[in-house]
Amino acid sequence: MLNIAVFVSGRGSNLRAIHEAVERGTLDAKIVLVLSSRDDAPALTWASARGIPTASLQGIAADEVATNIVQHLESAGTDFIALAGYMKRIPEEVVRWYRGRMVNVHPALLPSFGGKGMYGERVHKAVLDAGVRVSGATVHIVDEEYDRGPIVLQRCVPVEENDTPASLAERVLAVEHALLPEALQLFSRGQMEVRDGRVQSTKQR
Repeated sequence: MLNIAVFVSGRGSNLRAIHEAVERGTLDAKIVLVLSSRDDAPALTWASARGIPTASLQGIAADEVATNIVQHLESAGTDFIALAGYMKRIPEEVVRWYRGRMVNVHPALLPSFGGKGMYGERVHKAVLDAGVRVSGATVHIVDEEYDRGPIVLQRCVPVEENDTPASLAERVLAVEHALLPEALQLFSRGQMEVRDGRVQSTKQR
C-alpha cells in the first residue's frame, strides 16, 4: 500500500477521484497529506473535513519552500506524490528526494501542448487553435523539466467540431479522474518502475 501525498492548488477534483478510488478499493493506498500552494484552496477544506492532514505553502519564503515540503512529506510518512492540479514548480531538491516517486497529470497528450505556462484552459485553447483532432490526458513522472518526465499512462479524447476550451476541458478532466488513480495503482502493486529514464512494466523482466 502506498502512502500518498496529493499536491493541489484549487478545487481538488483529482484529489477527490483518488480518494474515491481508495474508498472503492480500486487503489491500494492511503492519502496521508494534502499540500497546497494556497491557504484558500477549496481542496484543503474538503480534505480537512475528512480527517486528512493538510498543509499550505502560502507565505513560505522561496528559499525555504523545498525544506518545508520535505518536512511535511517526511512527517506524514509519504511514499509517493501525486500532483493533481498543483500550479507551482516543484523545487529540484524535492524532485531529487522523491525521484521516480512523483507523478503529475497533464490535460493533453504529451509531449504535445506541454511545458512552462501550459496549464488549465490554456492547454485546451492551444489544442483547438492547432486544429488537432485528438487530445487527451497524460500521467507522467515528474523530473526537473516541465512536462518532460517519462510517461506512465495516456488516454485519448476526441476533439469535436463544436468544442470550446471549456467543453474540451470537461471531457479531458473526466479522463484524468480515471487515469491518475489507475497510474497510482500500478505503482502501488509494484507493476511499474522507472529504469533508464523510462517507465517500464516489472513484468518485462
